[in-house]
Amino acid sequence: MRFTVSRDSLLKPLQLVAGVVERRQTLPVLSNVLIVLEGDKLSLTGTDLEVEIVGRIQLDQPGESGEITVPARKLVDICRSLPDSANIEFIEDSQKLIVKSGRSRFTLSTLPANDFPNVEDAPSDLQFTCAQKDIKRLIDRTAFAMAQQDVRYYLNGMLWEVTQGQLRVVSTDGHRLAMCTRPMDIQSPEKIQAILPRKGVIELARLLGDGDNVAEIKLGASHIRAVTADFTFTSKLVDGKFPDYERVLPKGGSRVIIGVRDELKQAFGRTAILSNEKYRGVRLQIDAGQLTIVANNPEQEEAEETVTVDYAGESMEIGFNVSYLLDVTNVLNTDNVKITLADSNSSALLEEPENGDSAYVVMPMRL
Repeated sequence: MRFTVSRDSLLKPLQLVAGVVERRQTLPVLSNVLIVLEGDKLSLTGTDLEVEIVGRIQLDQPGESGEITVPARKLVDICRSLPDSANIEFIEDSQKLIVKSGRSRFTLSTLPANDFPNVEDAPSDLQFTCAQKDIKRLIDRTAFAMAQQDVRYYLNGMLWEVTQGQLRVVSTDGHRLAMCTRPMDIQSPEKIQAILPRKGVIELARLLGDGDNVAEIKLGASHIRAVTADFTFTSKLVDGKFPDYERVLPKGGSRVIIGVRDELKQAFGRTAILSNEKYRGVRLQIDAGQLTIVANNPEQEEAEETVTVDYAGESMEIGFNVSYLLDVTNVLNTDNVKITLADSNSSALLEEPENGDSAYVVMPMRL
């Protein structure tokens, strides 16, 4: 194998592919990236057996075809350290890969491409195409609420629910829930649910752009695949049953507060400084026309912020984890935020006041 590629066209796909590769691997070949050249088409593949990303690069000139695997991190570091406009030449020579650019020369160890695991091309039950920005928005609006290392393994991921004409994603860690729904051109007579693992969600978000470029999504019984012009992303699905999120959505809350999102975000951020570091609790004292946020900690320190809000109901007091409220005000991008409450023991529903596509549920805390 022998070819030349510019650093600029190689670096981004290489970094995205190498992002999947785990540093500590039971199989040595899994810390490598698979390089395959066919004429002027170069593909790079990284996998951890759960998630696989294939990046494709069109070369200016055809090279000598072949396939090989090399250490992913070392190759990324080499490419990153070279000057911006450099051309890089790759030459396979007696089971080593020589990487040359200008006066620099690196010799990397390799492992046979045959050792590299191949994610099986499972049949898909459902296919649809959509703008990459729609999927990216769904993920960006909800990913923060995924659990991190919960024993309820199905919470360490994101539910994708496909119904006729729409895609809804939901994530929850048991204390809060985030949901976003987008209309899409999907033909699905029945409801299909799939749980993407946390790592798959994060890697897919890195791959997708904010533009109108399309992605083809294929959902199977055990895999999801997203295909764009430059990448193919494949992830195993979590084998489990996601909780019935619709039961968690608060219904019939009569106390509606509308506040300026930016003011609330800053007030939550400032009171968080003196909240209990472990529990992060704050008290919300709600009165006609104003919301007072109070935080204190075991060192007897206290923070208090008063924000003007649109509210005309009875006074009430309720406690929340301030980090959860901050997360919601960070992902919303409307001027105002609407908070609906029933009483001081019920969950809060946060959403955009006007026809938003997202809804957030935060459970109260006893303080």
